[in-house]
Amino acid sequence: MPGSDLTDAACSPCAAHLPDPAQGPAGLQALCQEVESCRRCALADSRTRTVFGVGSDAARLMIIGEAPGAEEDARGEPFVGRAGALLNAMLGAIGLERQQVYITNILKCRPPGNRDPRAEEVVACGGYLARQIALVEPHILLAIGRIAAQNLLGVATPIGKLRGREHRHPATGLPVLVTYHPAYLLRSPLEKRKAWADLSALRTRLGDVS
Repeated sequence: MPGSDLTDAACSPCAAHLPDPAQGPAGLQALCQEVESCRRCALADSRTRTVFGVGSDAARLMIIGEAPGAEEDARGEPFVGRAGALLNAMLGAIGLERQQVYITNILKCRPPGNRDPRAEEVVACGGYLARQIALVEPHILLAIGRIAAQNLLGVATPIGKLRGREHRHPATGLPVLVTYHPAYLLRSPLEKRKAWADLSALRTRLGDVS
């Protein structure tokens, strides 16, 4: 599983989400602060930082990963380190920059040892992700990795069968595309060809909704 250096250990991840008067207390800033104090599951006892999300609050594309890794837990930002650098390169390959999209995870806290999220943890965090989607109002969701895709779509289908076609998010009806996690691609570089096909489809789909 898997930015910029953060100087304020408590507040910097939220500082990028300035309150929008039109959104009031339900805006991303308020939601970020709510997540920071969350104790809905046992992950609150082992986390260093919560990892809310980064990017444009009006992004057309929302990227959803699995859960924070060790570097994300330390810095409070999703997709940093080598996997984050590869994700940035993947976005750049289709003409997007990190700050133009919105990036978050199914879970907002790191599972110990980077283990897979447990069902009760996904449920505990589910409302936060739903509210992020509602506030950002993206046009397309990109699920990064098997666990993100399966939880986002509510299926147990292997990622190899999920990628390569468009799905619909059960709660919102938004289009969902699926690709491999950058951490997996770093371990399995021969799969980058398939990931490029996924990104090409995403670029075409974004053009359709622009």
